[in-house]
Amino acid sequence: MRIGIDFGTSYSAAGAVIDGELHLIRFGNELQFRTTVFFPQRLPDLSEFELTDALHDEVRRLVGEFKRDQARQHAELRARREEAMKRPEPQRTAELGMIPSPRMRSDLEFERDARALVRRRWAAEEMRKAMLEGVDLQRALYGEEAVDAFIDGGAGQLVVSPKSMLGYKLEARARDTLLGIATQLLRHIRLTASAQLGTEVRAAILGRPVRFRSSMKEAGGVQALEILTDAAYAAGFDEVEFLEEPAAAAYGYHAQTRHPRRTLIVDIGGGTTDMALADVGGATTAPIVHDSWGEPVGGTDVDIELSMRGVMPLFGKGVTNTPVHRFYEASAVQDLQRQARFRETSFEHVDAPYGQRLETLKQRGHTVRLNRAVERAKITLSDAQDLTVDLAFIEDGLAAPIDAARLNDAASPFLYQLRTLMERARDELEHPPETVYLTGGMSRSPYVPALVRTIFPDADVIAGNASLGVVTGLAHAAAF
Repeated sequence: MRIGIDFGTSYSAAGAVIDGELHLIRFGNELQFRTTVFFPQRLPDLSEFELTDALHDEVRRLVGEFKRDQARQHAELRARREEAMKRPEPQRTAELGMIPSPRMRSDLEFERDARALVRRRWAAEEMRKAMLEGVDLQRALYGEEAVDAFIDGGAGQLVVSPKSMLGYKLEARARDTLLGIATQLLRHIRLTASAQLGTEVRAAILGRPVRFRSSMKEAGGVQALEILTDAAYAAGFDEVEFLEEPAAAAYGYHAQTRHPRRTLIVDIGGGTTDMALADVGGATTAPIVHDSWGEPVGGTDVDIELSMRGVMPLFGKGVTNTPVHRFYEASAVQDLQRQARFRETSFEHVDAPYGQRLETLKQRGHTVRLNRAVERAKITLSDAQDLTVDLAFIEDGLAAPIDAARLNDAASPFLYQLRTLMERARDELEHPPETVYLTGGMSRSPYVPALVRTIFPDADVIAGNASLGVVTGLAHAAAF
């Protein structure tokens, strides 16, 4: 038995075609699950922390760094005041009113913050060791259940969207850890499918983006496929193949199309945007795929921008001197390294109330909870004009009002890249497509089909199943 697996950045799914009938695998009550896993584990005893000679040296180094940062910030503020004094009234008063008054912090405060940071880094390293050495794979949780367990304070490690990290430069130990996570997710899919289909599943065709997210260009894509291949075999598959996700979606659209049509498949997922030109429908047994294009951008990029523009001003973005990258680190929950850097940073020196809000956001599960709320807001604003993101878990009564205009603003960088990709495809085609078939979670957004119609005004725009278009095609491809 061979199944199709959509191992997605945000959600994963699986299915098979048996005797011409499509069977999609259920994960709980759903036909897909969030590509997230929670590993329960025994926590190290953090009360064993001791300030060794080496850590004392690190404290002294950090104190010097903090002092230099303070001097730089004060110099910047002085320069801003001097520049403001050159302005005519009332601009001078307005600009001066926007410049915060600096506070000189004492050596004692610097040392306290440095000791706290050293201890946090030590604790993070102890947690990393515990994950690598003592993760309980048999008790792993998946999808929303994993997120809930983490937010509820269960001891363990949450990994969000491991697919987004497959193409990045990894140390050997990090690569092994990522391999283990992918193995566990694929094993979960294989065992769930075997139980529901009533037969041992040992072969699979996996979807893959045209271009993986990567810090190593083409080598990152090679590495990603190597990790996924090794993970699939480790998960119990004897045979594994890969099919580009837009080509897979073409199989699904082909199965439901009677008349032959030259179609541009547009698949916009959480982490990647992919397109393929294919002849679908008619008497052929399979679609004929002619070309493909892709960019490593997707819905998670819009989530981060919506967080940055709609929520992070409540945490001091654009109001305090906190570097902008700290807010990106807090918003990018799928990036474990960024999340670690955010948690290691002290915000106790940031003006009230923003410093305390950032310190609270560092608490266990809070960045994940925030990301979840922002993602829900993005989805809801596809049909609504405005809503409020409840941030009471940060501070009583705190809330972020967001409207559709703010979402459109947050989506503009993604839409620019989508437009550029579609224009490149259009310019490379001999003839425009008769049909544009949309799938992937972001295809639900009203601004996506609107943009498609501006690039391909004469094509019929078909809204496919946003969640299941790729996995349906993979199931049909697996049947060949």
